Amino acid sequence: MTGKTFMKIASSTIIVTGVLLLTISAFGYFFWYKPKFSAYVAAQTFSSEERIEATSVKTIARLKQKALLAKSYVSSHALNEKTCFLIDMRLPSGKNRFFVYNLSSDSVEMAGLVTHGSGSENGDDELVFSNTPNSYCTSLGKYKMGKSYTGRFGLSYKLYGLDNTNSKAFDRFVVMHAHECVPNDEVAPLPICLSQGCPTVSPAFLKQLKTCLDQSEKPILLWIYY
Repeated sequence: MTGKTFMKIASSTIIVTGVLLLTISAFGYFFWYKPKFSAYVAAQTFSSEERIEATSVKTIARLKQKALLAKSYVSSHALNEKTCFLIDMRLPSGKNRFFVYNLSSDSVEMAGLVTHGSGSENGDDELVFSNTPNSYCTSLGKYKMGKSYTGRFGLSYKLYGLDNTNSKAFDRFVVMHAHECVPNDEVAPLPICLSQGCPTVSPAFLKQLKTCLDQSEKPILLWIYY
């Protein structure tokens, strides 16, 4: 083998190796850092067609059912009669399952990701729920959104459980707040982080919810169902 031939082979090998290393590095960066989002995402407003595409028919059916029940509940409990928050825990955590629902127009105005409690995971696909202190479980049921305050995680909202299944929410310090570990976009089939029972959303989504809450003259109903 001549010296020129050897140099050509060595040069080609270096180029191929470099391209391969760059490809692996790019893939590694995408794989490890993709779930970490911080950019602001605009409110997701759904037309009737987009809602069907973005959410399953079963999810829509559950939303409609809860919204119908919510309409009669809010009118008899001095709650906001136009807007309510519905959280469908049947959906995986990596999909939007926190819905801002317009009871007047019977439509979804916004949707975002929300955590469930670490105690609600039992090793299979079915979640478990509890009202027990220190269980770190999500509690199902209807909540009245309380006043805002600045806590350990910044802007937070007190929650008052209205059912037997979540009557200890206030005593358990279950509140609605934001955390950077919650992405702005859907990441399913990947899951998102877990909480200690609080419905935790992304900072950007909490800003959107704050607008709804600030504009409301009456407390807003939050309903977590499964």
